[in-house]
Amino acid sequence: MRLLIVTQVIDTEHPVLGFFHRWVEEFAKHGEQVHIICLQKGKYNLPENVTVHSLGKEEGRGRWTYLFRFYKCIWQLRHEYDNVFVHMNQIYVVLGAPFWRATRKRIGLWYMHGSTPITLKIASYFTHHIFTGSPESCKLASKKIQVTGHGIDTDRFFPQPTAKDLDLITVGRITEAKNITALIKVLAEVRASHDVSLTIVGAAVTKVEQVHEAKLRALVSDLQLSSAVHFMGRVSQSDLPRVLNRAKVFVTAAQNGSLDKAILEAMACGIPVVSMAPGSASLPLNESQVSDVAQLTLQIKNVLKSGVFIDEEKAAYIKENHSIASLVPEILQSY
Repeated sequence: MRLLIVTQVIDTEHPVLGFFHRWVEEFAKHGEQVHIICLQKGKYNLPENVTVHSLGKEEGRGRWTYLFRFYKCIWQLRHEYDNVFVHMNQIYVVLGAPFWRATRKRIGLWYMHGSTPITLKIASYFTHHIFTGSPESCKLASKKIQVTGHGIDTDRFFPQPTAKDLDLITVGRITEAKNITALIKVLAEVRASHDVSLTIVGAAVTKVEQVHEAKLRALVSDLQLSSAVHFMGRVSQSDLPRVLNRAKVFVTAAQNGSLDKAILEAMACGIPVVSMAPGSASLPLNESQVSDVAQLTLQIKNVLKSGVFIDEEKAAYIKENHSIASLVPEILQSY
């Protein structure tokens, strides 16, 4: 198969999208030729049958340059790909579909988000397939939707024997949608009976997020939790499994509505997960899938009291249902 992939970033060091490098490696195993069009490129090391074309964000280019380079690429490469896979950013389907449809390219879109913007609805008319990781992660009413699992690198994320020197951990960009405020308040309640700390892995990227982080730090100070809440900052995909395996319990209260990849990575590492996130409702978390802060607090206490901080069954579930090794062949077979 000759494939064109359109994505935001190709960079192993990117704090949010670094994982996609591993996806490209897997696509390359099954493809004769793979071309990547990305908004921004950084550090990467991909197989010989993969070529990366950047729209120039890392050079400080503007939107008109992005648009010109995008159309230039899809035109000049038209004889070198038969199928298109657009990762997350559905606007590229809207922009490219008239040309791709005219040249009989089959289009697939990967979408994972709790919202249903108008651009997604428009893109759905042009794309042949809409791939998503879970039923909660694409709420569009369309027969084109195919639930495939999320694509976790289970060769990297798996239970490792290591000291459990971190208590509670959460991972993700520091945004209001992640509801870290609730986790900090829950920690204060949990500490009434358990001497534990919370490690927050992730960074504030935009100015709005930086303001939010400042508010979180102020809340930590007001609740006198400065010694119990640790802002670890960015952690690369290569280092994240080691950090996760140090934790006793993964906690999340995210309200973005979609299945968070960080939850699956934690489960793949065999870490007990307690979630108040609606996006994880389809996972077999049982009593650890809670609906409010009171239940979240109680279940965290229950897991801590049990002293069982390895869940091999959940790790096996992720390997069977959400691994990148099974995801990519399923996507390609759909074309």
